[in-house]
Amino acid sequence: MSKKRIYIYSILVIAALSVWIFSTQNEQQKEFSEKVKIALRDVGNKLLLSEQDSTSLILPIREIKNYTYKLSFQKQLTFEPHAMVSIIAESFKRSKLPEKYRVEVLQCTDEEVAYSYEMSLQEENTIIPCASRYLPSNCYTIHVRFTSKKASIFTISAILYGLILLIFIVMELFFFRKKTSKNDNQKAFDETTENYATIGSFYFYPTQNKLVMQAVEINLSKKECELLQIFAANLNQVVTRDELTKKVWEDNGVIVGRSLDTYISKLRKKLKDDERIKITNVHGVGYKLELGS
Repeated sequence: MSKKRIYIYSILVIAALSVWIFSTQNEQQKEFSEKVKIALRDVGNKLLLSEQDSTSLILPIREIKNYTYKLSFQKQLTFEPHAMVSIIAESFKRSKLPEKYRVEVLQCTDEEVAYSYEMSLQEENTIIPCASRYLPSNCYTIHVRFTSKKASIFTISAILYGLILLIFIVMELFFFRKKTSKNDNQKAFDETTENYATIGSFYFYPTQNKLVMQAVEINLSKKECELLQIFAANLNQVVTRDELTKKVWEDNGVIVGRSLDTYISKLRKKLKDDERIKITNVHGVGYKLELGS
């Protein structure tokens, strides 16, 4: 599998996980919101019953912003804050809602805070002032803001995204680099063991411009290498002078005179250690690389 394809698959996996995370969060948020609305309706009902009111309506519970909810009533009411604190705590506990939240009782006319308190997991951080003083009869809305739910969802998201990042880093460090190293080693292996031609006792490496015979390296010039490639591809066959000059010189915009004969002479010297190899001059035609038995 290519590195490009692995990157594409990784991106698709990360995208899928991201969609899953967001959809999970939305589902959690929706379920949480529904539980809060049921609990607050129960709170409203019990507050009205505590004041012997069994006929007036509780208006629809609204989520006015994330994790903040509004409880409204059809008519004016009066209640003791201590009773409201106990009713909310009992309803939230039964609905398994977070125990950390802030409650504000606002006057409908000017939205001034008539009463407020804060609940916390630690008793010393819980603030419930003036719990025994009755609120005068008036139109009130009760706002409840949860102060821990958002943090918990954020923590889950951070963990999931951190996990995705960790997986990607591990893949990069161990898989991609290992694969790259493997490719590099393979490339070196190819250059030293596969990308060569045997000419008698010589190993010919055209990409490295060299001949190797019994661990002895013989360097070739670029022209020598190009000529030897042509001969190796046409072993024991005559290659015309025109073909040699065209492929080695004229294709590069250079026209030669005796250069071909000079490079043939140099090749003969470098191949002389194997007596079976001969570069024969076919008079008036060209040259032939011969390999005897």
